[in-house]
Amino acid sequence: MKKILGLGNPLVDVLTKLKSDEFLQKFSLPKGSMQLVNSDISGKIAAELEDGNRFLVTGGSASNTINGLAKLGVTVGFAGKTGNDEIGAFFQADSEKNGVKSHLIQSDSPSGVCISLISPDGERTMATCLGAACEITADDLREEIFSGYDYCHIEGYWVLNRDLILNAMQMAKKGGLKISMDLSSYNVVSENLDFLKQLVRDYVDILFANEEEAKAFTGKEPREALDEIAGICEIAVVKVGAQGSYIKKGEEMHEVAALPGVTCLDTTGAGDLYASGFLYGLTEGLPLQECGKTGSLVSGNIIQVIGTKLDDEKWEEIKLIINSSCRLISSPK
Repeated sequence: MKKILGLGNPLVDVLTKLKSDEFLQKFSLPKGSMQLVNSDISGKIAAELEDGNRFLVTGGSASNTINGLAKLGVTVGFAGKTGNDEIGAFFQADSEKNGVKSHLIQSDSPSGVCISLISPDGERTMATCLGAACEITADDLREEIFSGYDYCHIEGYWVLNRDLILNAMQMAKKGGLKISMDLSSYNVVSENLDFLKQLVRDYVDILFANEEEAKAFTGKEPREALDEIAGICEIAVVKVGAQGSYIKKGEEMHEVAALPGVTCLDTTGAGDLYASGFLYGLTEGLPLQECGKTGSLVSGNIIQVIGTKLDDEKWEEIKLIINSSCRLISSPK
């Protein structure tokens, strides 16, 4: 089986359900966005959260994807920077418990925290204090981190440090790895558009975007955005929420439905876990449409819980469904 390395911001998520979106307006947080905030603002937001309505989990976009892949049985690793503190220790211990090989670099600064505010309709808005996570530099990366892996999955948030993400992609390509990237947030795309487009053209093999990110990247609606993205990388994936996803490679195009009959409680991590399912399918050599179906299966389960973690029983159910589907695909017609 192929092995996958994740690169991104190691964060610990503080999840809370809002009674209304007035809370977002109070702190000038655009609904559905990811906003970087300093420690002062992060502290003020945290102070307003209700006791008993907070959940602590390891997070970060690429970390979520990698943890999902580990639960599906893929050999994975993760690299990023944490503080030498209780939050950093929690992140490492929880990741390793899930089967993720740690390539973490430590800092004297506090570890990163993401406050994920969940609106009554399930939409999530993130206020992120990166802390030590944003201190990682191009010089922190070593070629041996990439050794032994076949894919490198990078979160789009790393584009905020252009030298870092460029060096990471160059090292991955030098090591012979395929590069997968998730655009992560529409506002990050808008603010770094020209640089991102050049990165995708030069280095990225697989690009994931939701409809807002795809529009920010191309200026087009999902289906037309898919065509444009597929013209500059090997595999393009545009996720359209409850409508499912579009996938294109060359002239091959698929429209994949979302998992039916689910009640959305929280969209946090839905895109990250879709990538887990999709990349798992690639490592297993599944057809692209089946990769998309696996992505829909995993993301459809994650939106039914608060946060980005499913219990082991649910992962076993998911794996049984995937294995059953794989047997049908491989059976003689």
